[in-house]
Amino acid sequence: MVLVLLRPQEYPALEGVQLPLLPVTLVLALLAWLVSRNKSLGAPQYRLLGGFLVVMMLSVVVNGWYGGFLAELLRFGPIVAAFVILSNAVTSTRRLFFVMGAVVLCATVLALHGVEQKQTGIGWTGVPLIQDGRIQYVGIFNDPNDLGMLFVLALPMAMYLSARGGGFGLLRLFWLGAGLMLLYGIYLTDSRGALLAVAAVLGIWLWRKRGIVVAALLGGTCLAGLLLLPSRLQDLSPDEESASGRVDAWYEGFQMFISHPLFGVGADNFTDYNNLTAHNSLILVLAETGIVGFTLWLGFIGYCFRMMLAVLRHAPDLPDASAVAAWKTERAVAMTLLLSLSGWLVTAFFLSRSYALVLYLLAALMVAAYANARRRFPSLPAFDLGRDWMRLGLIAVTTVVGLYLVVRVLLALQ
Repeated sequence: MVLVLLRPQEYPALEGVQLPLLPVTLVLALLAWLVSRNKSLGAPQYRLLGGFLVVMMLSVVVNGWYGGFLAELLRFGPIVAAFVILSNAVTSTRRLFFVMGAVVLCATVLALHGVEQKQTGIGWTGVPLIQDGRIQYVGIFNDPNDLGMLFVLALPMAMYLSARGGGFGLLRLFWLGAGLMLLYGIYLTDSRGALLAVAAVLGIWLWRKRGIVVAALLGGTCLAGLLLLPSRLQDLSPDEESASGRVDAWYEGFQMFISHPLFGVGADNFTDYNNLTAHNSLILVLAETGIVGFTLWLGFIGYCFRMMLAVLRHAPDLPDASAVAAWKTERAVAMTLLLSLSGWLVTAFFLSRSYALVLYLLAALMVAAYANARRRFPSLPAFDLGRDWMRLGLIAVTTVVGLYLVVRVLLALQ
């Protein structure tokens, strides 16, 4: 997790040192999992993600690039491996808290790097601010929007770890401070998607805690407050240049899907048909892998939501105080991960991050959390992919129609 998020191996000062730390670490972790006794591949996400990898490889083959089969395996295969490894490694609530803490700490370090950038113009990595004054980092976080996405994803984890307390209240203050730093980091990224995601996460949390009316009122107030901040969010409108380019890219993505409905134009081929990337993770998958890949990918995300909602809606028999406390923890974890994924989805609606590793690490935590919860509370439902294929197809088609209508409306407003 440290190599993925902090990425010290990619600091410019080490640019001439060719040390494949991340690939070697991933291979060693995969070998350790292969020789371990306890392997769990029962969740639907394993088959859906494996199928999606196959569709990605086929998508480039059917579009005429036969060597792309191996290229896509080498590009997306490590992400699938990371998902499998992490979801199988987090076998207890204690380990889950450990990984959450690692995510929050790494994200906080990136936020502190952004603070130094803002103050001095350049961070300790040697990476400066981008031209419009927004913060950035190295590697996969060299885009302020990606930084904002990570901060939004980590924010609910920081708030939950703070709520757990401990250390005579010092841990509560520590994690709360980390959460505040992440909020400030989001502001420094000036990412409109990340700012909207903060309002959405707050609205969902209030909805679950206080009901839809309170969520609408306070969430709307939060959004209004964000609009008053001096940020790029004030320029958000369908006819604004950046937003207009995004809408045009979404429309072109649908044209690619219409011309290649089954397997799309091929993974990583969007910019071969349009000079801009999709700027929407859903439309990117639809355009590049067609309805087949879109159904698998959307099902992968959908099952993560369903698992967390299943915990929040379930009412198991709780024979003693210990079981009550354990179930309270499971519900709090489910709510935290649900908020993290919701925040990611809001930001991903404006970014092309369908294949980004951070999403699949978060999904791995959700799969692991649900597996741990079912071991302790067997009455939680088991999800059967075989019975859900028709439902997945219907949801995918409905989502495509909904996205198309949104794009048509936005085009009409330009």
